[in-house]
Amino acid sequence: MKIGLPLLVSILLSQAGYCQQATNNKNKPVMKVEIWSDVMCPFCYIGKRKFEAALAQFPEKENIEIEWKSFQLEPNLKTDTTQNAVVHLSQSKGWSLEYTRQAISNVTAMAKAVGLHYDFDKAVVANSFDAHRLSHFAKTQGKGNELEEQLFNAYFVEGKNIADFNILAELATASGLDKNETQKILKEGSFSSEVKADIAEAQSLGISGVPFFVFNRKYAVSGAQETNRFLETLQQAYTEFQAEKNKSLFKVIDGASCKPNGECK
Repeated sequence: MKIGLPLLVSILLSQAGYCQQATNNKNKPVMKVEIWSDVMCPFCYIGKRKFEAALAQFPEKENIEIEWKSFQLEPNLKTDTTQNAVVHLSQSKGWSLEYTRQAISNVTAMAKAVGLHYDFDKAVVANSFDAHRLSHFAKTQGKGNELEEQLFNAYFVEGKNIADFNILAELATASGLDKNETQKILKEGSFSSEVKADIAEAQSLGISGVPFFVFNRKYAVSGAQETNRFLETLQQAYTEFQAEKNKSLFKVIDGASCKPNGECK
């Protein structure tokens, strides 16, 4: 059987273990945006909404890849279902309940402005480490963003215990993950090293608070800033990203050659 040039090239690349740069379904290079956050950070959910609003306006949104990274604001926090976030914040900060509620009302108003309805009186004091482990699993299944949304909503809106394995399994299922596999991962302690690696990486980059958005490892936006700031940063980072991808590393002297599409000249 005579093998055509395009098929032959395809076979050779496959046998050689050929790897290509990450692309979308239209075979265009994608630019990564990494977001360090913690499930129990109210500004992280607000920042997510503002970033999403910017992304919705961005013409090249199909060429943006979002990667959620782990960060813990209170790594030593003990889960306590008898206490809500208001009381915990008051005690941990040494604030009066009156002052605490005033501070929370300001955050609640910020959330409402982007369509979120926080209920801190229902929010359960819970360590977020296992939620972060689950987030890493979701990332391997292409469901990272879906799970983050479920986790944030569970904590700030529905008042669910995000340290409870049964609840995490429910959130995983709602995100499109397999429930049995999720339960196995949670039980076995899988992805603990990945969570710790993200936290260590944040420290090495000088990240001391969240949310923290990193665009193509060249630009960063700290905090839940306004949508136009995210959009401006997206545009600038992506413009430079495209320029880098289109820039030749070599001064090319053209000669007779063949391309993977079968074109020879």
